[in-house]
Order: sequence, then structure tokens, then C-alpha cells
Amino acid sequence: MTTTLRDPEEQNFDIEKSTMPSHTISCLVRDRPGVLARLSLVFARRGYNIESLVVSPGARGGFSRMTIVCTGAPEILEQIIKQLLKLIDVVQAIDHTGQAVIATEIALVKISCGSSDRSEILQIAEHYHAKVVDFGTESLILRVYGDSDKLDTFVELLRPFNIVELVRSGKVLMARGKAAT
Repeated sequence: MTTTLRDPEEQNFDIEKSTMPSHTISCLVRDRPGVLARLSLVFARRGYNIESLVVSPGARGGFSRMTIVCTGAPEILEQIIKQLLKLIDVVQAIDHTGQAVIATEIALVKISCGSSDRSEILQIAEHYHAKVVDFGTESLILRVYGDSDKLDTFVELLRPFNIVELVRSGKVLMARGKAAT
């Protein structure tokens, strides 16, 4: 099987950031086939695009935690959460926007670089506490973690150095104190 890579800029994608507010929703769901498909359909029916989605095992067996980041009008999001709670496998759905939470994500950035750019790239990496996880003769792979704004800034600083690949995990979060996630 052959895979052809296309440059997103050649495809005229609309990649401008939305002016709508970003929301982070946490869902506790039963670990069953089809739950993700039914959950994402609720967002699609309302015209909401899921920007990031992280699914991981819950603290108790048989349950998973989903962290969803999306952008859109708050009043529509309120309807989405009500519809999510009607799904039989959704135990809990909370919009954490504006709440006190600990949030983080991870990024891997592959940069094509020669020896002339390495020192500057490594200085940026050191400033952001990024770790070099692969050091080749013509490329570097850096791993960085933190909040979304930190990762956005880190990536923008590296853009002039020919980013070959970028992979981000999506946001994971946990409510502070005794509040429910």
C-alpha cells in the first residue's frame, strides 16, 4: 500500500482560528463498543467540530474517561451536554470551561535541520523544557508537555526551522480539589 502525503497549504484548507470560545468537556462513559461513535454524532448533529479527543481507562474498571475540546456557542454546548447525558453509556458529562483544572498535553515535533540550526533549536527546546528524543544527522525529534498555549508558542517558535511532522496528544485534564472531573 502506498501513502501519498499532501501539503495542507496546497489543498486550500481554511485553517484560521475560530473566534468562538473553546470548551473542554469531560465525559465518564461505560467501556462498550460504539460509545465513541454515538458521542461524536451528538457533536456532529449540532455542527460542532471536535478539535481534540482523548480517551483513556477510568479509575474503575469498565469505564473510560473522554476529554473533548471543541469550539462553538455556549448555548449550543449546553444542549449537547444534555443530549450526551441521555445516551445510555454516558455516566457523566461536564463542561470544565472556566473551572479550576489541571490541564496538559504532549507534543512531538520532528524538525529537519543541519548542524547550523541545531544550537538555536536546542536553546528553544531548553527554554521550554523539551526533551530531545531522537537526534539524527539531518533531523531532531523533540517532546514537550504543558498547557495548550505553551505548546502553541513552542511550535510557532520552531516553524522557521522546517517542521516535518507534528503530533499532539490532545488535552487531558483533572478538576482541582474535591470537584468532579
